[in-house]
Amino acid sequence: MHPPSPPASLIRALRRVMRPLVRLMLQRGITYTYFADLLKGVFVEVADREFRLDAKPPTDSRISLLTGVHRKDVRRLREHAPEAGEDLPAAVSLGAHLVSTWTSVAPFCSRPGTPAPLPRLASSGSDKSFDALVAHVSKDIRARVVLDEWLRLGIAHIDDDDRVHLETSAFVPQKGFDEKVAYFAHNVHDHAAAAVHNLSGEGRPFFERSVHYDTLSPASVETLRNAVSTEGMQALIGFNRLASELEQKDPAEKSSPQRITIGLYFFSTPNVESPAAGAQPRKDETP
Repeated sequence: MHPPSPPASLIRALRRVMRPLVRLMLQRGITYTYFADLLKGVFVEVADREFRLDAKPPTDSRISLLTGVHRKDVRRLREHAPEAGEDLPAAVSLGAHLVSTWTSVAPFCSRPGTPAPLPRLASSGSDKSFDALVAHVSKDIRARVVLDEWLRLGIAHIDDDDRVHLETSAFVPQKGFDEKVAYFAHNVHDHAAAAVHNLSGEGRPFFERSVHYDTLSPASVETLRNAVSTEGMQALIGFNRLASELEQKDPAEKSSPQRITIGLYFFSTPNVESPAAGAQPRKDETP
């Protein structure tokens, strides 16, 4: 007895979703053979953790039936399953917290969303210094260590007056491949998880919207890119400020703490499927 064929629309969607990921893998020398074995492990992991009956760990045979992975491979992969890593590395999480404080908490910001230039040392800036900013967030790490790493990643720079400037209003490393990969994994996972949840039709849907145009000129695209960079960042800063205020008001002991991700992205590419002459350009918002 053969299982029912998956919907053709879903197969087309999966092929499209996988294309940029395959492009990244090919750019980085990850072959199909390597990825296929990696994917086996992911199938086994998800089946083991999320498709249990009565909260009991499934048998190797059940996982093999669910995933199509051979039972011997299931046993091998379960015995040598990689440890679950942190959602974001500790250094990246600390950096994000520091930037959030710098952009939303006085005296480190000129106004909400505008990080102030901070004297590097407490001896120069007292409570309004980079030393004080790091101490405000964590007493366990030296400010110099953080600053050296931020200078390496292009997140901050020091001016001639020995003041530290934030290069961007969000913690997005300009250099450092591993740090960029951490955000890639976090953001793409959470966006995909929200979209998959919405497709399932179970529970309250997550907000996921986008606007599409397909006949814009390069100049118009550049105008939109700049608008998203400016106005979109202001929206994210506002959400960040609200989340920070709510976090401070929440009870110290939370019964079921949750994490959230709010994202905004922009993408453009030459349209290889331009509408035929005389056709109306498409303008739509996708729910």
